[in-house]
Amino acid sequence: MRARPTLLEGQDMPDTSSEEVQRLFKAQHAASRAQPDAPLGVRRERLLRLRSLLEQHAPTLAAAVQADFGMRSPRLTEVADFFLLRAQLASTLKHLARWCRPQKVRTPLYLQPARAWVQRQPLGVIGVISPWNYPVQLALGPAIGALAAGNRVLLKPSELTPHTSAKLADLVAQFFAPDEFCVVQGGADVAAQVASLPLDHLVFTGSTAVGRKVALAAAAHLTPTTLELGGKSPAILDADCDLRDAATKIAHGKLLNAGQTCIAPDYLFIPKGSEAAFAEAYRAAVARLFPYFEGNPDYASIITPRHLARLRDLLREARELGADVQELGAVPGSPAAPQQSLGDGIARQMAPALVFGATGDMRLMQEEIFGPVLPVIGYEALDEAVHHINAHPRPLSLYWFGNRQAVRDEVLARTVSGGVTVNDTLLHIAHENLPFGGVGDSGWGAYHGEPGFVRFSHAKPVLVQSRFSAGGALYPPYGARFDRVMSVLRKLL
Repeated sequence: MRARPTLLEGQDMPDTSSEEVQRLFKAQHAASRAQPDAPLGVRRERLLRLRSLLEQHAPTLAAAVQADFGMRSPRLTEVADFFLLRAQLASTLKHLARWCRPQKVRTPLYLQPARAWVQRQPLGVIGVISPWNYPVQLALGPAIGALAAGNRVLLKPSELTPHTSAKLADLVAQFFAPDEFCVVQGGADVAAQVASLPLDHLVFTGSTAVGRKVALAAAAHLTPTTLELGGKSPAILDADCDLRDAATKIAHGKLLNAGQTCIAPDYLFIPKGSEAAFAEAYRAAVARLFPYFEGNPDYASIITPRHLARLRDLLREARELGADVQELGAVPGSPAAPQQSLGDGIARQMAPALVFGATGDMRLMQEEIFGPVLPVIGYEALDEAVHHINAHPRPLSLYWFGNRQAVRDEVLARTVSGGVTVNDTLLHIAHENLPFGGVGDSGWGAYHGEPGFVRFSHAKPVLVQSRFSAGGALYPPYGARFDRVMSVLRKLL
């Protein structure tokens, strides 16, 4: 197979031409129509190749992610990208044979002795437009489900992580034929072209604003979509929760990847009067997790200077509008930033901040924060938190901390969110048997595990008529015999 050019330091990411995007899509489309189904052995072999790609080249991919972020340790990429992919591959390979089997269904009495089942078949060509924040996991995760379901995959990764995107293109070309799985590169124009192709399904992960544009472009060809978007995911602390434990778990969920996580807790409700205690517990938790920020390889850089400037502008505006902004510093005596040059990666390691007194007229309460900034809102009654959540677009995730099951169940019943983790953060995304997806403005459709396999399959209903069928009794011309048969059938319903 033809080798693709690799990205050298200082080079721009090579765009895939419009003609090449069309050629690759047409090749995949033709292959999917020439082989409408894919045998179990073919599906397994493709997944095993993807696993080999990860096993053999994880260090190279981690180095590419580090180059794109400026500061993001291979260990962080291991836990946040590779571990989830390995777990997803292991589970998919374990259950794939069962998922592929036709699903028998009961036949109603009035159709017996016919037999029926649901046969899951590949959709065809699945497009994947992936984001920059977890540039390996969110590129290859949808591909696992799509390949398991027997599809071809056309991946367009983010232009904001050019080293990772170029390395993915190079490696995928080494392990897969272009009509099985290929990568196209470029900016928003290439993404728009992919979204406008007559794909059989399109997966997009990114902002709600861009998701709307993707859905509109896909609608021209009636392309079904899975949209994994963002939003403001709330966390609620009940009065009886373990404040220290909750603060640690919220700090971890908020500061993983420096807050650049679509399911990170975006703002926090706590009982009024506990603000100072929470601030102290949160500071202590952050100090244990990240004793220092500048030069700490476990603490990721903000992806670009533009994104960093936006976050600082959110804090500036909040201060000007009267909020109490508390920026967290390094623990005294922590190591100084290393002297070696890491580009501007260290300069983009933004210190975490707590914001008390945030109000609805502040941008940080209107926009998804996507950074290490946590607004904290006091509530007197649970109704206040629930009303606030329900008055805004439905979030991708919700987090509740407490020990009272009745209160937990009330929160679950009275709110709608893409997913929930109770007494922790983020972990529902890692459960192999739970679907992952949004609702409303935070997206639609879900994948991971069997729900992903089903999402990327066509459930074809099949009925096999028996030669002993009595269906002819319902054929015209209608008359007295028809009336007698219908009278009997009505009694059986």
